[in-house]
Amino acid sequence: MTLTELKYIVAVARAKHFGHAAEACYVAQPTLSVAIKKLEDELGVVLFERGGAEISVTPLGAQIVAQAERVLEQTAAIKELAKQNKDPLAGPLRLGVIYTIGPYLLPPLVKGMIDKVPQMPLILQENFTVRLIEMLRQGELDAAIMALPLPEHGMAMQALYDEPFVVAMPAQHPWAKRRSIPADDLKTENMLLLGNGHCFRDQVLEVCPEMARFSAPGNGMQRTFEGSSLETIRHMVASGIGLTVLPRASVPDMDTKEGMLQFRRFDAPEPSRRVVIVWRKSFTRKAAIDAVCEVVAACNLPGITTLCADD
Repeated sequence: MTLTELKYIVAVARAKHFGHAAEACYVAQPTLSVAIKKLEDELGVVLFERGGAEISVTPLGAQIVAQAERVLEQTAAIKELAKQNKDPLAGPLRLGVIYTIGPYLLPPLVKGMIDKVPQMPLILQENFTVRLIEMLRQGELDAAIMALPLPEHGMAMQALYDEPFVVAMPAQHPWAKRRSIPADDLKTENMLLLGNGHCFRDQVLEVCPEMARFSAPGNGMQRTFEGSSLETIRHMVASGIGLTVLPRASVPDMDTKEGMLQFRRFDAPEPSRRVVIVWRKSFTRKAAIDAVCEVVAACNLPGITTLCADD
């Protein structure tokens, strides 16, 4: 039995698909499948039921996977313990960031970290929330910056900032004459949202109840289009296809009168998201986390309210 085999069975249990699990582990599917079959033979048990398109975990397999997760987390803790007598600010910090935060936070964050702690370079990973949490659990990341709400994770967490949402529209749209937009009015417009699986889509639907209600089957807004990234959607809005909701940090100048886009705040209470940093409770370099928090607070992102309280 090896740690690699344990990592593979955990990945399959989460993905419920051998191919997707192999991609998450950066190995070929045959390599992963052979390793799992070897482990099953060694233990004399069947961990996964392999019938149909989706893999299911056997009852005994679920218990073994849960134990494997604990073993992998404790293995990561051993590595951290070995570093505890060293300078916590010396050496790389592996930091994950979700896609809808990275493009706007990382440029000032990286520059600030170089200025403050040049001995601690950041190794960055942009990904989806679920994948970043999995990488944290497996010790592949030290910390990750994400937005609430999060799936159950059992890790340490600290709030970084609150970020309001804004409405983006074509420059010639009638709403460009308004000072702010009622969320309820969005139901009358063609709306462009990120596709399923993007956490920002879920956050927008969570904090804008009107959008969630009117995007349900049978109630719809006039039409709802889906895009693969916020920047793609921004260009689609500029072409006149519809409106969208963006995080405030993605809009450097709310008052711009040039270009093909106009941006407006929501009526109070403004919808927003809380951005947090998450790390394993066993991670011993708390000073490194504190350094990231301090630099984030100094980034002066547009329209952002910085926080410092623990969640």
